[in-house]
Amino acid sequence: MTDQVSQIRAFTSDDMKRTQRLLKASFGPWSWLSDPVMEGVENLPRKGPALYVGNHTLLGVLDVPVMLGQIAKQTGVTLRSLGDRAHFKVPGWRDFMTSTGCVEGTRENCARLMQLGEQIIVFPGGGGEVFKRKGEQYKLRWKERVGFARMAIENRCPIIPFAAVGGDDFYKIVLGSDEIMATPLGKLLVKAGMREEALGVYRGVGLSMIPRPQRLYFKFGKPIRTTRYKGDGETLANCEAVRDKVRASVEAMIAELLEQRERDPQRSLGRRLLGKLSKGRL
Repeated sequence: MTDQVSQIRAFTSDDMKRTQRLLKASFGPWSWLSDPVMEGVENLPRKGPALYVGNHTLLGVLDVPVMLGQIAKQTGVTLRSLGDRAHFKVPGWRDFMTSTGCVEGTRENCARLMQLGEQIIVFPGGGGEVFKRKGEQYKLRWKERVGFARMAIENRCPIIPFAAVGGDDFYKIVLGSDEIMATPLGKLLVKAGMREEALGVYRGVGLSMIPRPQRLYFKFGKPIRTTRYKGDGETLANCEAVRDKVRASVEAMIAELLEQRERDPQRSLGRRLLGKLSKGRL
């Protein structure tokens, strides 16, 4: 076991309270503005290891903290995040991520957290879903990845599928990475060390990067058990079966949330603010 893995420990009640305070202080106003809808909270376990698996939205930094804060508020559970190594290369942001319990998303770190009984959140789409291209809103880009399924099977850990809607509409995709890579500039940027998938150009309100206000919608499915595979995560068929079941669940919930959003009379910011005003919540 490497030093990094051995240093990972289970969150204490004080750790959970500190993280919840940090999320509230950092994203409380944004959560209030986005007025998140939480569906399927009754499916969330209150203890024991669990792996939350779902879709990553565009740029992915404005809806995940809101969801984590709501889960903590409604269940008392503080999720641990598996983050891309790029998060840990940015001063300041690295400290924030670490202080919320995030660890680098390696197989060893994931196994350690599961063995400690922690509840973990992971996004199989990774950077491909964070830096979406045109036409990929609310589409999964998991390719043939089975890593999360293998970890769940090997550690006999249940998977909580979830879906998020709203985050892909914070920004408009001006140019996707595929469009930029079709130009000489794209190839030069990659040679200079930039990740190809991170070459997208996006805009929010007007030409700025201020996110367009959207209501956020989250839905959690029933736990998908992995004990039937008896810890055999080396058999590819087992991993593919679990992955495909989770993927089908996430895609179905995304579709359901998109339909729910279309029917939501409080979807627009103006209506939400009027509703809050009428209830004295402004």
